[in-house]
Amino acid sequence: FPLSLSPSLCCQCGVPIPPNPANMCVGCLRAQVDITEGIPKQGTVHFCKQCERYLQPPGTWIQCALESRELLALCLKKIKASLSKVRLIDAGFIWTEPHSKRLKLKLTVQKEVINGAVLQQVFVVEYVVQSQMCEDCHRIEAKDFWKAVVQVRQKTVHKKTFYYLEQLILKHRLHQNTLRIKEIHDGLDFYYSSKQHAQKMVDFLQCTVPSRSKSSQRLISHDIHSNVYNYKSTFSVEIVPICKDNVVCLSPKLAQSLGNMSQICVCIRVTSTIHLIDPRTLQIAEIDGNTYWRHPFNSLFHPKQLEEFIIMDINRVHEKKKGAGAGARSNKHTLAEAWVRKTSELDTDHQYFCCTHLGHILNPGDLVLGFDLANCNLNDEFANKMNPQHIPDVVLIKKSYDRSKRQRRRNWKLKELERDREATDTDDERQYQDFLEDLEEDETIRKNVNIYRNADIPVESDTDDDGAPRISLAEMLEDLHISQDATGGEGAEMLT
Repeated sequence: FPLSLSPSLCCQCGVPIPPNPANMCVGCLRAQVDITEGIPKQGTVHFCKQCERYLQPPGTWIQCALESRELLALCLKKIKASLSKVRLIDAGFIWTEPHSKRLKLKLTVQKEVINGAVLQQVFVVEYVVQSQMCEDCHRIEAKDFWKAVVQVRQKTVHKKTFYYLEQLILKHRLHQNTLRIKEIHDGLDFYYSSKQHAQKMVDFLQCTVPSRSKSSQRLISHDIHSNVYNYKSTFSVEIVPICKDNVVCLSPKLAQSLGNMSQICVCIRVTSTIHLIDPRTLQIAEIDGNTYWRHPFNSLFHPKQLEEFIIMDINRVHEKKKGAGAGARSNKHTLAEAWVRKTSELDTDHQYFCCTHLGHILNPGDLVLGFDLANCNLNDEFANKMNPQHIPDVVLIKKSYDRSKRQRRRNWKLKELERDREATDTDDERQYQDFLEDLEEDETIRKNVNIYRNADIPVESDTDDDGAPRISLAEMLEDLHISQDATGGEGAEMLT
């Protein structure tokens, strides 16, 4: 001992010790006083398996990784009241098996004891992780508890637009907040637990497809003491009833405002606007939702009314004089004049003459799908008032390929939303195949869709290629399945 500090004897065991206010050695002091008394050595934390969050009382659920600061703070808050009588020096996790449902904390505390002596002690607090479903997940599992619904409708017989919307929703992950998705005969219903999530979906739809919306709400309950109202909100979104490959008849006023286009046009694409092309001049135009609802028009034919024609002769038109006030022309299409014959009338000599925008892909002998306007009854207010000389006999829509061969060599796939379906029929499958073919034929639409490689289908050689459009491997994504829960996944190490 230093000369200035003469040793003294412990009053309990008589061991020589440096002088201290308690006049006892450390062992006897700890035997007499337990500074961790009153601090619980065991506790419970609640964990939701569905969303992988921990409960922070009284009602907040937070995302925490194992051995993270957030989880340490959550555990310490459970014994915060007991730690008020001591001074916390250090706290940290002791490693436990990831799936043991146990969390162990090593705490170091100090406290002033007899006659001002400061005692430091280390102890372990063990928490048991108990499973408890949070309110949000409980509502999702219930599927019937909702506060807002978005009803998306389109007055058409084809579901191409909804297949396209489904892929956009998956790509932008807007389906994560939905409690339930219900498919009905003319649209989809999206159910949400809050009005804000429903409004976000409505905003997304209005930016994605030409549409209009309206909302309403119904009072469910009212607390007169706290002045709290409980509403159920309904958002109705109506998409324009125009799809890709539709033949439409514009009003004279709208056709004139679009650069003196022909009233009979073909819809080549529907994104946030309706893309139209004049098959006689290659003039193109885009119509947004507001313009459409001011000057509405309808499709002249249903997709089931497509007929198959064979190209007898075709001549490309390289120079076409622009009319007065004409708008922009398409650079991706080639204007051509063709003589065609119906495959159902090959035993006759009846041919049809038409102008087409598909001159870049059509050759004599090719099969092409189109609509016969010469032998049909057009029940349309604008078409009935047109000069018959301005109505073409045939409007060609797209080149026809062997569908079974395209299906066999399609080495890619799409993901689908989990939804409650009504009884599906074979027509739905045919419409879905139409949508897949549209993706192969239109690169612009394809850029907005996540396409995954299907490893089950081998890549065929191009020796038997019939010229049908295909999607390159560079545009496909690998379908990865990553599953990881809050405990780090099967056999994973603890996070530090």
